[in-house]
Amino acid sequence: MQRRDFLKIGTWGSGMALAGMASSQSLASGATETSDTENSQTLQRRLPRWRGFNLLEKFNGTNRPFVETDFQWISQWGFDFVRLPMDYRCWTNGRNPYELDEKTLKEIDEAVAWGQRYGVHVNLNLHRAPGYTVAKPPEEMNLWKDEEAQKQFDFQWSQFAERYQGIPSQQLSFDLVNEPALIPASVYARVVERVVTAIRRVDAKRLIIADGLGWGRNPVFELVDLGIAQSTRGYDPMPISHYQASWVGGERWPEPTWPLVDGNQIIDRDWIRRNRMEPWLKLQAQGVGIHVGEWGAFHKTPHAVTLQWMRDCLELWKEAGWGWALWNFRGSFGILDSQRADVRYDSFHGHQLDRPMLELLQKM
Repeated sequence: MQRRDFLKIGTWGSGMALAGMASSQSLASGATETSDTENSQTLQRRLPRWRGFNLLEKFNGTNRPFVETDFQWISQWGFDFVRLPMDYRCWTNGRNPYELDEKTLKEIDEAVAWGQRYGVHVNLNLHRAPGYTVAKPPEEMNLWKDEEAQKQFDFQWSQFAERYQGIPSQQLSFDLVNEPALIPASVYARVVERVVTAIRRVDAKRLIIADGLGWGRNPVFELVDLGIAQSTRGYDPMPISHYQASWVGGERWPEPTWPLVDGNQIIDRDWIRRNRMEPWLKLQAQGVGIHVGEWGAFHKTPHAVTLQWMRDCLELWKEAGWGWALWNFRGSFGILDSQRADVRYDSFHGHQLDRPMLELLQKM
């Protein structure tokens, strides 16, 4: 029996033993293969307003097991989504890119199982893919130009498609590659079409999401005919979200307020709607599901400013029907262990909980 067969029947591990319980929340028992396909197509046109967090156990050189209590607490607090931004090198043999490490893949299986157990949708993302990453160091190959990089990219996703075939799209989705930067939309569309074909050759029903261009900020109308959803970002304006963040030069920015004054310009809630949302609303009107795959503010941004800005973003996204995933759950953008200097934290199972931020997120 292949590993995907264990996943289909829900018998691998303690989490998979409870897969049916989670499935019943979103997919009627005994649904036919045709209805599965129809459900997937419906999801791609209009994503649920999934709300949750990014979990970073396999992010850019890190390779730790995922943590079950993260899924438990996320569910208990009323959220239903995790995005796993992962580095393909965690499970890929550096000498043979077509040889994968089963031990590490089982840790991803655990995350999928816990998502099913706790009713949390799991979104797998290649934050570092063969030939592309926004992080350092850069990849040696170029995903947008090199045939070998594209071949490896197709291999990675087709392997996940086979591994998780049979798990409903209400429970699991694929986010192809994190934040493609300044490349022509036609080039991006060719690579996406190729990998979508590779996935659907194995699993025609899998929900697939593509990040927008310009580091996730800009919708890609060239992908509409592929029948996939798209993921945007919620980091604007950057002097709010990345104040004092060294990797973007945030040390040189003045301490922000909200609304933000930038010379003669006032950047406020209406600015976000006009400049960051309206292009995506046009894409949504063409039948493409939208989700905010990353957002949040670095822990150096004053807490009061952070919460004011977050409230406006959340209200706008709620009006649009968009879900979101905060970067991150535990860490400098998150609700646990963010190490903000201006927050009185609650002690929570050995962690420091930002309860005002948690309560804001729960309301939205």
